[in-house]
Parts: sequence; structure tokens; C-alpha cells
Amino acid sequence: MTIHLFSDRIELSIDPGTWVPMDEDMIPMDPVEFHSEEEADSEEDLLFFGPLSTDFEGQSDFEGQSDFEGQSDSEGQSDSEGQSDSEEKSDSEEESDSEEESYKDRIDSYQRNTGLTEAVQTGTGQLNGIPIAIGVMDFEFIGGSMGSVVGEKITRLIEYATNKSLPLIIVCASGGARMQEGSLSLMQMAKISSALYDYQSNKKLFYISILTSPTTGGVTASFGMLGDIIIAEPNAYIAFAGKRVIEETLKKPVPEGSQETEYLFPKGLFDLIVPRTLLKVVLGELFQLHGFLSYQEDEK
Repeated sequence: MTIHLFSDRIELSIDPGTWVPMDEDMIPMDPVEFHSEEEADSEEDLLFFGPLSTDFEGQSDFEGQSDFEGQSDSEGQSDSEGQSDSEEKSDSEEESDSEEESYKDRIDSYQRNTGLTEAVQTGTGQLNGIPIAIGVMDFEFIGGSMGSVVGEKITRLIEYATNKSLPLIIVCASGGARMQEGSLSLMQMAKISSALYDYQSNKKLFYISILTSPTTGGVTASFGMLGDIIIAEPNAYIAFAGKRVIEETLKKPVPEGSQETEYLFPKGLFDLIVPRTLLKVVLGELFQLHGFLSYQEDEK
């Protein structure tokens, strides 16, 4: 069992012993009765539902496909026969893998391997004594993809922070919307953005978005870029569409490093670049600057 990003984030972002989780009993189901044999049906699925693809087995298949298409017709009959055999073998292996593991099985597998129930953990804590609401996405769980449960947990966190007038932190790490849940996963973008509108515009509260590597797709297109302050980690991969998808769609190469923190910062995409080890100090200063007091100061 491995819990990487989540445990690191909690340890580095809030005071020890102050973490109180929320909605731990919410677990993903299969709302659209997705069948795993359809997961790699077409590149259109990847283009629409997630630029990095939440099914990384499919990524290698598409890369291999482009290699086959690049071969010359004049390479000889034996080569083409070998190519055909390998394609048939790949197809049969793909079908076999798909038959073995459904979406529900995959969820169960990730829950066992990570110890997490979903790709985001939400809760409350204190940062230098300041009470906060915080959500942490973990890329280890199905690529941090956003499905119905992820969207609902983040929305409830925002609504709780709104009702309690708490500052809000969301740590993003995601390959985008979860394609196995179809349009339901895309609906989460609007739901979260609506809750944030009430939190920021109506209640005038303070939201910090932290972009880690990778942050892409529907997360980038919604709450990832809606922070009052947007912080990115050094060398993080931040994009809407992934490099491979852009190149396959436009038939043009994406410049190396053009979707990374240091290239994007001068373009104004976010406000600060902060290493993980310095994050707690920077967050504390930002909260104090915006008038949030610790429990001790509030009592005085």
C-alpha cells in the first residue's frame, strides 16, 4: 500500500494532528455502467474526456499505432506479415485485459493499492493555527481523474468552507475528467465552478489553488485556474490538452518544455512558483496578509 502525494501534502501543508477528514464514506460506483472493453475504442475518447488519458494502457497503444502507420509499404511482405501478427497479438491482449478488469474492478484495485477511496481527499485542519478547508488530489488513484465522487467531494468542501467562512486550499494533480463516467464527469466542472463563484464572489472568501505535476484537462479548465492566488510547483506539467494529443490532432510538434511551470510563468498563467518544502510558510503569509487569524490570535 502506497500513499504518496496525499500524505506528503497533509504533512507539509497543515499543522500536525489537526487533519479532520470529510466525506470518507463516499466511494465511486459505475454510474454509466461503463464497460472496460470500450476504453480504448478511439482517439476521440482521449481528445474529449482527458488529454493525458486516465487509462495509461491506452496511451502506449496509440503511440504504437502511430509507429506502425509510419512504416513504408515497400518494407517487404515479411515485415507487413510481422506487423499484422503483432497487431493481432496486441488486439487480443487488449481484449483479454479488458475482459479481465471492469471499471468497478479497477476502482477496487486502486483502493487496495493506494489505501484511498477516491482521487481526492477533503477535510479541515489548521495552518500555523489558522483554520482552513483543504482538498488534496492524488495522481496515484486512476491518474487523479475527476469523476462524480471527486466533483461531489470538492463541491461539499467548498460549501462547507463557505458556511464556516474558512480559507480554502485545493491541491491539484489530475489527468482530467474520468472518461469511464462520460458526461457526468464533465458536469463536475460546472458544479465546482458554481460553488466557487458563491464562495469567492458572493461571500468574498479566499481560495488558493496549488498546481502540481500533472494538472491537465477538466481540472485545469475549472477549479485549477479559479484560485484567487494560483501557485505552481517547479517543473510541473500544466496544460489543458496533453502533448501527445495535440501533436496527433494538429500534426505539429509541441515545443519541449512549453507546458511546464517555468515556461508558463512569464505568460501570466499563475502567480507564484513555490517548492513543496516552502509551501507552508508561503501559505501562512498569504493567509495573514488577507486577514485570517490563528485561534490564539483570535482569542486575544
